Amino acid sequence: MTLISRRYVVEIVSLLCCIVIWQLAADYVVRDAFILPSFSDVLASFYHLWHDMIYDAEISLLHFGIGMAAGMGVAIPLGISMGWFRIIDRIFDPIVEIIRPIAPLAWIPFAIVWLGITHWSAGFIVFIGAVFPILINTYAGFREVPKILIEAAMVLGCTKDHDLIRRVAFPSAVPRILTGIRIGMGVAWMCVVAAEMFGMTCGIGYKIPHWANFHRMDHVMAYMLLLGFIALFIDKAFRYFVEQRLCRWRRGIMA
Repeated sequence: MTLISRRYVVEIVSLLCCIVIWQLAADYVVRDAFILPSFSDVLASFYHLWHDMIYDAEISLLHFGIGMAAGMGVAIPLGISMGWFRIIDRIFDPIVEIIRPIAPLAWIPFAIVWLGITHWSAGFIVFIGAVFPILINTYAGFREVPKILIEAAMVLGCTKDHDLIRRVAFPSAVPRILTGIRIGMGVAWMCVVAAEMFGMTCGIGYKIPHWANFHRMDHVMAYMLLLGFIALFIDKAFRYFVEQRLCRWRRGIMA
């Protein structure tokens, strides 16, 4: 048994058990592929649709990338400004708190009117989903910077705001910012599906209702699993980058 298989034996066994239960339930309990397609049927769908799935995944990742890039580009600077400067916090806090509870789906009509049925309109919906988790965590990270660190830096000659932000506050807030980005990625990926369902003619989100209209629930399930696999890969890659590259010094008891 290899090192990798020994390390992930529990995960592998749990997945295999789920697959076996799924197959048996579909074949011997439900017995209706429309209600619950079997694992073998879904696996066959992956085989027949793999070329389309690759294209649809590329489109969905494009929408995801547009929204996440815009979300981080807006949320991090704004969160830093609101967390550090009280006047900016007072200006933007009521605006943020009014807009934040509005579901991203509610913006779909305006996204289509403003940007048309384009990749940018889908990216806009993803942006709405991603921006607020990143903003709130960035803001909280800066508000929670220990005062003693600021005072110590000022005693040592770091007195200007931009120096305190760059050398003290930002490094202290990085874990909260990264948490916000991770949460934002999860919300953004769900928004990709919603945006493509209602306002696009391609992508994973579009194909799910498309195949449902043809009663091909095995294809629907295949695309749902594709969503999960991509989300898992994105999250694992991000966590590896954070834990191994950016925040190795914060590794805790589960490292």
